[in-house]
Amino acid sequence: MIQVLLVDDDIELGEMLTEYLEREGYGATAVADGVAGVQHALSGDYAIVVLDVMMPRLDGIEALRRIRAQNSRIPVLMLTAKGDDVDRIVGLELGADDYVPKPCTPRELVARIRAILRRTQAQEAASPPSAPLSVGALTLWPEKRSAEWDGAPLGLTSTEFNLLEVLVRNAGRVVSKQELSEQGLGRPLARYDRGIDVHLSSIRHKLGGDGAGRSPIQTVRGVGYQYILA
Repeated sequence: MIQVLLVDDDIELGEMLTEYLEREGYGATAVADGVAGVQHALSGDYAIVVLDVMMPRLDGIEALRRIRAQNSRIPVLMLTAKGDDVDRIVGLELGADDYVPKPCTPRELVARIRAILRRTQAQEAASPPSAPLSVGALTLWPEKRSAEWDGAPLGLTSTEFNLLEVLVRNAGRVVSKQELSEQGLGRPLARYDRGIDVHLSSIRHKLGGDGAGRSPIQTVRGVGYQYILA
């Protein structure tokens, strides 16, 4: 059974979401503060973490920072205040895989969890161990969901790996933000959604640039993104 960790100080909401997730066939554990959330998230017992921003003892942003410092791969879905772009963007920059604005319905939250896990599990089963993807200095191992640049590990989050893989598999072709959202996030692109841009900015930072300081990921204004061939 897939185990979901809910980290939210709203006890009533946690109980409601736990009950709904269990009816949908998931195992669910709810904890009410960020310190306990980090401890549980790093235990290795969970497939995904749902993390609220506003919590006692340790807020969701700092909790995410601590999780990512030790585990870059576990998917993290942030719960943010509706309309709070600052928390949303900071969360994505720190490695959140996606976000859902509160208040949200249990159905919406489960749909987003499914989308993240579906993409992660599909990627793990997609390629045989003997088929790494290489473009210039970049090498991806889809079955291990790991990546290296010039032989050094990149430490990508689950969503960052998804998006980079989509670009690499289409290297030399412009990929629209709609395609990136559907294939990398597992959902249609929402209006005014800046998540793709924030994730790709983080990937660019991890990749660095060529001798001239140019990133291999180029923005094609009004169209999408392209992984350029050396």
